[in-house]
Amino acid sequence: MNREVRTVSTMIHIYCRARHGAAKDLCADCAGLLEYAEERIEHCPFGPDKPECNRCTVHCYQSEMRERIKEVMRYAGPRMIWRHPALAIRHLCRSRYSGGRSK
Repeated sequence: MNREVRTVSTMIHIYCRARHGAAKDLCADCAGLLEYAEERIEHCPFGPDKPECNRCTVHCYQSEMRERIKEVMRYAGPRMIWRHPALAIRHLCRSRYSGGRSK
Protein backbone atom coordinates (compact mmCIF):
# COMPACT_ATOMS: atom_id res chain seq x y z
CA MET A 1 0.00 0.00 0.00
CA ASN A 2 2.93 2.33 0.56
CA ARG A 3 3.75 2.07 -3.13
CA GLU A 4 0.22 3.15 -4.03
CA VAL A 5 0.43 6.15 -1.73
CA ARG A 6 3.80 7.06 -3.26
CA THR A 7 2.38 6.72 -6.78
CA VAL A 8 -0.66 8.91 -6.12
CA SER A 9 1.48 11.43 -4.26
CA THR A 10 3.88 11.65 -7.20
CA MET A 11 1.02 12.11 -9.65
CA ILE A 12 -0.56 14.86 -7.58
CA HIS A 13 2.79 16.66 -7.26
CA ILE A 14 3.34 16.52 -11.05
CA TYR A 15 -0.17 17.84 -11.65
CA CYS A 16 0.02 20.59 -9.04
CA ARG A 17 3.40 21.84 -10.24
CA ALA A 18 2.14 22.10 -13.83
CA ARG A 19 -1.41 23.34 -13.24
CA HIS A 20 -1.06 25.43 -10.08
CA GLY A 21 2.59 26.48 -10.21
CA ALA A 22 3.50 24.79 -6.94
CA ALA A 23 7.29 24.63 -6.78
CA LYS A 24 7.82 22.36 -3.77
CA ASP A 25 4.72 22.14 -1.58
CA LEU A 26 1.25 21.36 -2.87
CA CYS A 27 -1.44 24.01 -3.10
CA ALA A 28 -4.28 23.68 -0.58
CA ASP A 29 -6.63 21.93 -3.04
CA CYS A 30 -4.06 19.36 -4.08
CA ALA A 31 -2.90 18.81 -0.49
CA GLY A 32 -6.52 18.08 0.44
CA LEU A 33 -6.86 15.66 -2.47
CA LEU A 34 -3.68 13.84 -1.43
CA GLU A 35 -4.85 13.59 2.18
CA TYR A 36 -8.20 12.21 1.01
CA ALA A 37 -6.53 9.67 -1.32
CA GLU A 38 -4.14 8.50 1.41
CA GLU A 39 -7.08 7.99 3.77
CA ARG A 40 -9.02 6.01 1.18
CA ILE A 41 -6.02 3.78 0.42
CA GLU A 42 -5.33 3.24 4.12
CA HIS A 43 -8.93 2.23 4.84
CA CYS A 44 -9.46 0.07 1.75
CA PRO A 45 -11.65 -2.92 2.66
CA PHE A 46 -9.44 -5.22 0.55
CA GLY A 47 -6.31 -4.42 2.58
CA PRO A 48 -3.05 -5.65 1.05
CA ASP A 49 -4.95 -7.53 -1.70
CA LYS A 50 -6.55 -4.36 -3.00
CA PRO A 51 -6.86 -4.02 -6.77
CA GLU A 52 -5.88 -0.88 -8.62
CA CYS A 53 -8.61 1.68 -8.01
CA ASN A 54 -9.68 1.76 -11.67
CA ARG A 55 -10.42 -1.99 -11.49
CA CYS A 56 -12.00 -2.04 -8.05
CA THR A 57 -15.59 -3.19 -7.55
CA VAL A 58 -16.03 -0.91 -4.52
CA HIS A 59 -15.65 2.75 -5.35
CA CYS A 60 -14.86 4.43 -2.05
CA TYR A 61 -14.11 7.89 -3.46
CA GLN A 62 -16.93 10.43 -3.39
CA SER A 63 -17.94 11.33 -6.94
CA GLU A 64 -16.37 14.82 -6.82
CA MET A 65 -13.08 13.45 -5.50
CA ARG A 66 -13.15 10.62 -8.04
CA GLU A 67 -13.40 13.15 -10.86
CA ARG A 68 -10.54 15.20 -9.40
CA ILE A 69 -8.24 12.20 -9.06
CA LYS A 70 -9.11 11.06 -12.59
CA GLU A 71 -8.13 14.48 -13.91
CA VAL A 72 -4.82 14.28 -12.02
CA MET A 73 -4.11 10.78 -13.31
CA ARG A 74 -4.97 11.65 -16.90
CA TYR A 75 -2.52 14.52 -16.79
CA ALA A 76 0.27 13.01 -14.68
CA GLY A 77 0.15 9.40 -15.83
CA PRO A 78 1.80 9.91 -19.22
CA ARG A 79 4.34 12.32 -17.72
CA MET A 80 5.44 9.91 -14.99
CA ILE A 81 7.42 7.81 -17.45
CA TRP A 82 9.87 10.71 -17.90
CA ARG A 83 10.06 11.89 -14.30
CA HIS A 84 9.70 8.63 -12.36
CA PRO A 85 10.20 5.77 -14.83
CA ALA A 86 10.54 2.92 -12.31
CA LEU A 87 7.42 3.96 -10.42
CA ALA A 88 5.48 4.40 -13.67
CA ILE A 89 6.49 1.00 -15.03
CA ARG A 90 5.61 -0.76 -11.77
CA HIS A 91 2.23 0.98 -11.73
CA LEU A 92 1.58 0.01 -15.35
CA CYS A 93 2.56 -3.61 -14.74
CA ARG A 94 0.36 -3.89 -11.65
CA SER A 95 -2.65 -2.38 -13.37
CA ARG A 96 -2.29 -4.21 -16.68
CA TYR A 97 -0.60 -7.55 -16.10
CA SER A 98 -1.43 -8.64 -12.58
CA GLY A 99 -5.17 -8.59 -13.04
CA GLY A 100 -5.31 -5.33 -11.15
CA ARG A 101 -3.97 -6.82 -7.94
CA SER A 102 -1.18 -5.14 -6.01
CA LYS A 103 1.69 -7.30 -4.89
